[in-house]
Amino acid sequence: MKSFNVYQPTEIRFGLGRLNEIGSVVKIYGQRCLLVTGHTSQSKYVLYDKVKQQLKEAGVQVFHFDKVITNPTTDIVKEGVRLAAETNVNVVVGLGGGSSIDTAKAIAVGVTHTGSIWDYRIFGSKEITSKTLPIIAIPTTSGTGSHITPVAVITNPAENFKSALISPFLCPRVCIVDPQLMLTVPKYMTAATGFDAFAHAFESYIHIKSSFYTDLLAREAIRLIIKYLPKAVKDGTDLEARTWLAWADTLAGICISNAGTVLPHGIAMAIGGHAPKVHHGEALAAIYLECMSFSCDSSPEKFATLGRMLNPELEKAPDLVAARKSVEEMKKFLRTIDLYVDLKSLGVSKNELNAIAEDSMKLPDYQVNPRVPTFDDVLAILEQSYERKTI
Repeated sequence: MKSFNVYQPTEIRFGLGRLNEIGSVVKIYGQRCLLVTGHTSQSKYVLYDKVKQQLKEAGVQVFHFDKVITNPTTDIVKEGVRLAAETNVNVVVGLGGGSSIDTAKAIAVGVTHTGSIWDYRIFGSKEITSKTLPIIAIPTTSGTGSHITPVAVITNPAENFKSALISPFLCPRVCIVDPQLMLTVPKYMTAATGFDAFAHAFESYIHIKSSFYTDLLAREAIRLIIKYLPKAVKDGTDLEARTWLAWADTLAGICISNAGTVLPHGIAMAIGGHAPKVHHGEALAAIYLECMSFSCDSSPEKFATLGRMLNPELEKAPDLVAARKSVEEMKKFLRTIDLYVDLKSLGVSKNELNAIAEDSMKLPDYQVNPRVPTFDDVLAILEQSYERKTI
C-alpha cells in the first residue's frame, strides 16, 4: 500500500433533525453571525426564518446576506464582505447549496484579508491565512460537498473565468447535514447535484494521487449514488434516498478533500466561467461520456469497477472490456436520471469552445487525470460533447 495523508478537520453532525442544533453550534464560535443564503422561494424563507430564530434564541445576533447566485461571482462576494465588515460579524454560516456555502467561505476570507478575493484563488498572488472567520455549513442539496471541503469556487465575470480558493482554513468548523432539508429540491436539481457528487467520488477514485482511504470511501459513495439517485429523482419525498444521498455527498466531499478532481471538473469549471447560467452538474453531465472514453484505457481496473457497479453482468468481463463498456452504462444512467444533455442544449455557444478549452488548461485538474490530455484533446472532447445526435 502506498503512503498517504488524511486531513479532515470538519466536525460532521449528520442525521434527521440536526438543524435544531444550529444555535448551540454557532455560539461556540461567535456572537455576531452572517447568514449567507440565496434569494429564493417563500418556502426557503420559512427555513431561513427558522434558522435565524434559533440563532437569536441562542443569544447570537444575526445579519442576513441573501444575494447568492448560481456560480457566485467576485462582485457578489464583495457585497457580502461589505455587509460582514459593516456589521462586525465573527462567524459565517452558509445555508443552501454549494453556491451559498462557497460564497460564505469567500466572505469569511474577504472580510479578514486585504485586496480582492480574486487574489486568493489558486495560482493567485496572496495566501489565505488563519485570520479567516469560522465557517459553519448547512447544505440543502446533496452534490457539491462544499460543507466538508477546503474549497470555494468563484467566477470572475470580467475574465469569464471560474477558479477556486483552496486552503485548509476554508474547511467549515462544523457541518450540519440534515436530509430533511433536501426533500424539497426539484427533480432536475436533484439529478444535477447528485451527478456532481458522483463525479467527485469517481474522479477522486481515478485520480493519480488516490489512496486506499479515498478509494474505500469513493466506492461506497458511487454505490450509494447509483442506487439512490434515481429513486430521489423519481420521488423527491423519499427520505431514505435523500438520507443516503446526503451521506454519499459527504463521503465524496471527503474524497476530493484528500485526493482531488480530474479532467471533467477542470473542463466543467471552464464551461461555468463562459456560461454562468449552466449548473456545474449539468456541465459535468454534458462532457462526462467523452471524458470517460478518453481516459478509460489508462485506468482499466477502476473504470471496470464502475462498469460492474452500473451493470453487474459485466462481472465476468475482462477489465478492459468492462472499462470501455462503462461509458455506455453511464449513458444509460444519465438517461435514467433525465440528465443526458449536451453543450448545445445547455445554451453554450459553439464559438466559446476554443476559449473553454484554453481555460481548462489553466486549471491543474487535467494534469492528474489517468491520461493527461493536450489542448487539442480537450477541444476534441468539447466538440464531441457539443451536439449529440441521440439527444
